[in-house]
Amino acid sequence: MLGTVILVLAVLAAGLSAGVFFLYSNAIMPGLRRVDDRTFVAAFQALDRAIVNPLFIGGGFLGTLVLAVASALLHLGDAAVLAWAIAAAALQAVVIVITGAVNVPRNDALKAAGDAGAIDATAVRAAFGERRWARWNHVRAVLSAAVVVCLAIALAVG
Repeated sequence: MLGTVILVLAVLAAGLSAGVFFLYSNAIMPGLRRVDDRTFVAAFQALDRAIVNPLFIGGGFLGTLVLAVASALLHLGDAAVLAWAIAAAALQAVVIVITGAVNVPRNDALKAAGDAGAIDATAVRAAFGERRWARWNHVRAVLSAAVVVCLAIALAVG
């Protein structure tokens, strides 16, 4: 019973996290692409400050990995569930590594640049590497969707 509850929570956390990356890929970044440099910097800074919160970081982003690992540990005797839970955990770990290696450093540099009205927003936006950030976010969105699929299969076969 506990194993099933943890799997359900893992699917929920993974779905919420995947939804965030999907939203960035399909609405936020395309929308920001259309605005001037000062608006881009100010809006992205505000978005990044808002998303760094315990609910997203703990509940979805890192929580998915914790719940997938917990699911694997709770299903050590069930090879099918175990395999899918391990696959989900591995994929989520890759998402976390990409985020830490590519996206977060850019986010932090953009926030550290200062108030969008008091800096050279064009230079800051160019240094941010918007296309690279968006490309790697697409990868995170696809991998996160795969995490949801793996966990849903684990739930279905369990």
